[in-house]
Amino acid sequence: MVNKVAKVAAAFWVMKICATTLGETAGDLLSMTLNVGYAVSSILLISLFFAALSVQLLSKRFHPALYWTVILAASTAGTTMSDYMDRTLGLGYMKGSAMLMTALLAVLALWRLTQKSLSVSHIATRRAEIFYWTAILISNTLGTALGDFLADSSGLGFLGGAALIGGLLVATVLAYAFTRVSRVLLFWIAFVLTRPFGATFGDLLTKPVSKGGLNFGTIGSSLVLAVMLIGVMLYTDYRKPRTAADSANR
Repeated sequence: MVNKVAKVAAAFWVMKICATTLGETAGDLLSMTLNVGYAVSSILLISLFFAALSVQLLSKRFHPALYWTVILAASTAGTTMSDYMDRTLGLGYMKGSAMLMTALLAVLALWRLTQKSLSVSHIATRRAEIFYWTAILISNTLGTALGDFLADSSGLGFLGGAALIGGLLVATVLAYAFTRVSRVLLFWIAFVLTRPFGATFGDLLTKPVSKGGLNFGTIGSSLVLAVMLIGVMLYTDYRKPRTAADSANR
């Protein structure tokens, strides 16, 4: 099976943070600013996620725009799913985070057991691809719950929560550069951590100054993040080496 996932490099993590933060602001835009509600927003965004994922699974090769559309849809759906669990169902941030963490570990364990690897540099089977996207959806939902816990319940506030997650991400980068810790393990640690970083950063952008935010609002923040994501994606696609087949198809 042709590898259909993005190459993991510095640009990947920039786009991942943009996408997850955009997912936070866009999810809040739909559920709160437009007053659609968490339950309806979750249904709409989960439907969008599965529609985009279906196209991704049926695709025969890697399409950057399609791949990042699925990432963004998973991030946005994760935002409203987490809010629905934590607020509408009344589970709270801690209980919701614990349930989602258990679900993520179970998916990764089952993936490792059945595929013998958690590598994301090359997805060799359709089953591995399904595990990959399932883990992404759960990790994005988990990240929203963790980010909201840090921002609202831990006493750290938006800046403190973002600083804590940012520090953990720096530690992960240092471990990658100076240790022999499994690269697959570090990838999944970073992937999970970028979601709460995006959640707290999204809150920092959108919330009013009186609550420790920058008061850009959900609409303004979403537009800025969308432009950044598209810009980096286009730049990365422009800079990548072209094969003869790619050139012939353009």
